[in-house]
Amino acid sequence: MVRVMNGRIKETFNTYGEMKICTGTILILILLVPNLMAQEKKSNHPTNQLEQQVNDLQHNFNQVQKGIEDLLWFQKVGDVAYVDKVYITGPPPAVVENPTAMGVKNPVKFWTYVFIPKNLDPNRKYPLLVFPHGGVHGDFTTYYTHIIREMMAQGYVVVAPEYRGSTGYGKSFYRQIDYGGLENEDVFAARNWMLENYNFIDPERVGIIGWSHGGMITLMNIFAHPKAYKVAFAGNPVSDLIARMGYMTDDYRKLYSADYHLGKTANQNVEEYKRRSPAWNAEKLQTPLLIHTNTNDDDVNVLEVEHLIQALKAAGKKFRYQIYQDIPGGHSFDRIDTQFAQKVRVKIYQFLAEYLHPQHPIENVNQLKKAAYRF
Repeated sequence: MVRVMNGRIKETFNTYGEMKICTGTILILILLVPNLMAQEKKSNHPTNQLEQQVNDLQHNFNQVQKGIEDLLWFQKVGDVAYVDKVYITGPPPAVVENPTAMGVKNPVKFWTYVFIPKNLDPNRKYPLLVFPHGGVHGDFTTYYTHIIREMMAQGYVVVAPEYRGSTGYGKSFYRQIDYGGLENEDVFAARNWMLENYNFIDPERVGIIGWSHGGMITLMNIFAHPKAYKVAFAGNPVSDLIARMGYMTDDYRKLYSADYHLGKTANQNVEEYKRRSPAWNAEKLQTPLLIHTNTNDDDVNVLEVEHLIQALKAAGKKFRYQIYQDIPGGHSFDRIDTQFAQKVRVKIYQFLAEYLHPQHPIENVNQLKKAAYRF
């Protein structure tokens, strides 16, 4: 963890940074032993028990994969950022599977990535970007390497919370999912933790940015806590869960109607799905907001974002938006490494800089390329 002491930054190395190559051997054993045990016993188990074993093994694999990702973060951005991973708390569980268990009202504990520019001067104040990841049961991965590098170059401190339901932390945490619910408060808790623990963060310059499900969390955070954020960007945000349940598959719908999650389909509880949808909460907007969407998005259909835009306009809200037309990359069109994506990210950073005033704002593609790709 990075802390300020006597006006200087002192770095306490995270244990992830001290791992050696031999870790790979241990990881292989972690994977193989449960698998071999399952193979040995499978003739004595009914089909549903075998399926459960496979499911549990997948969680084990995801935890190994997450450990590898953590190591990769140090490798990919360690030259420009102090990288840390802290363990903090959010509200108690939304659904309690065993009400008689001890500690059921305890806060949910979750991990949070912290990225701090290596050239940071602890005697100055810096803007904070809260960066929730996307995906149902997703996690924050090195997919965002270049974007983190771009943020570091500008002088942003970044927090990326692995809110409840994220993948890579075991079955129990996975089943804590509360899509559109308390996950939003986990992200808000990460924001607050940063302000409480780092005195070089300016509380008047806090922004939030996210794509897809992360864009939805961005919207729900500024709706619930409008005074906590100076500005927000939502890229291809999940905006209307009712419409989404209509065009997605049954397997996708089951992620929400699972007994450890919402427990009902949109048809069975339409009001709950509305409560968790940005398009149905548009009247709450008070924060400067930029929205992007793409007409060939193969994940978040543009109709969802169009509903959000129409709802914001109907509520008389001031905001900025752009509907891009069939840009290569679909759902990821502005996060990938094409020249078009780089140009769009410059526009996003220019919008954020209007309100957060980073020390070294990115103003053109050449500056972005140098930050992200070194040349």
